[in-house]
Amino acid sequence: MAKAAETQGDPDRVDVLVAGAGYVGLATAVSIAAAAPDLSVAIVDAAPAGVWQKDGRASAIAAAATRMLDRLGVWDEIAPQAEPIREMIVTDSRTADPVRPVFLTFDGEAIPGEPFAHMVANTVMNGALRRRAGELGVTIREGVAVTGFEDTGAGLDVALADGATIRTRLLVAADGVKSRLREMAGIKTVHFDYGQSGIVTTVEHERPHEGRAEEHFLPAGPFATLPLKGNRSSLVWTERTRDADRLIAEDDFVFEAELEQRFGLKLGAIRSVGSRRAYPLGLTLARDFVKPRFALAGDAAHGIHPIAGQGLNLGFRDAAALAETIVEANRLGLDIGQLDVLQRYERWRRFDTVQMGVTTDVLNRLFSNDIAPLRALRDIGLGVVDRLPGLKSFFIRQAAGLSPAAPRLLRGEAI
Repeated sequence: MAKAAETQGDPDRVDVLVAGAGYVGLATAVSIAAAAPDLSVAIVDAAPAGVWQKDGRASAIAAAATRMLDRLGVWDEIAPQAEPIREMIVTDSRTADPVRPVFLTFDGEAIPGEPFAHMVANTVMNGALRRRAGELGVTIREGVAVTGFEDTGAGLDVALADGATIRTRLLVAADGVKSRLREMAGIKTVHFDYGQSGIVTTVEHERPHEGRAEEHFLPAGPFATLPLKGNRSSLVWTERTRDADRLIAEDDFVFEAELEQRFGLKLGAIRSVGSRRAYPLGLTLARDFVKPRFALAGDAAHGIHPIAGQGLNLGFRDAAALAETIVEANRLGLDIGQLDVLQRYERWRRFDTVQMGVTTDVLNRLFSNDIAPLRALRDIGLGVVDRLPGLKSFFIRQAAGLSPAAPRLLRGEAI
């Protein structure tokens, strides 16, 4: 492990230190602090204070994650600004095709009365989790990066960029797909670059979307429209990286002309609002999720293609599983940072992560092309699924994350 810098004086002490104040880091900290008030929890984040308030993205929160947020005491704050997904349709066509036939439709309920997902602005979700963290006594230090850490036997001494040192029993790295802490810990990854980028923006339209989400499979990659509050939709628009970079650099007129070609005018006139950014897409899987006194969570452990909209929900599953592992070990009087304790979390999450990574990889390769035999094969497959209600219900429950093997928080239960 990376060696901590020398500091003067005794280090601050905390039981669990989370590096990264995104939704995974916050959810992990809140989950532990809510279930084990005897454990001290703190968060450090390299991003400057207030940067999270400028995040213009929105995320699809599956039903299981909604149950978790409700159990953590934040869903009541989020719900008024969340838009339920009431219907999902899937098309497969070329960009210039005058008609986009619908091959697959899904009802939006995982179980009667419970939508399988909601769309929520990242700032709303992050703000609610930060408020709850404050109520639970979780401190957040922003604008301070971790520069190194050293195992002292009884804990890790974590050095910060401001010269401070924090001694912790467990360091959780939730610092994103390009995790510096993962590199410091010497954990290798399996990585594949898709040569694609996801353009993320928000559009306004004249007519209401009625809670409908659409995924159009186009030769360059999926073009997803996801409903937000009011006459607005969030876009995740996949293009080859060189084309995505060109589109981001274009003026509003050209960008909106390209957007209209893909979005269509079924909801009336459209216009892009807010910022637009392109994020490179690839598959990244960590070879190890844990080391002694160290654990990866969220994108630091796995980065997948957004084709199935499951990246955020994989992160919440990590947070719930890691919190349950730590809290139960603490109740048994075990050392929460010892390797055999953390390996339970690794075993719990590895199969699900690899399975989702492989699934999204196969889907992206199958649908992001214009090869005629493959187009015919996949369209037949979509049509068959659409005619099998039992199979469609299974896929909906999987997308909603509803499983008896899920961590307790994702079942709406206390740890």
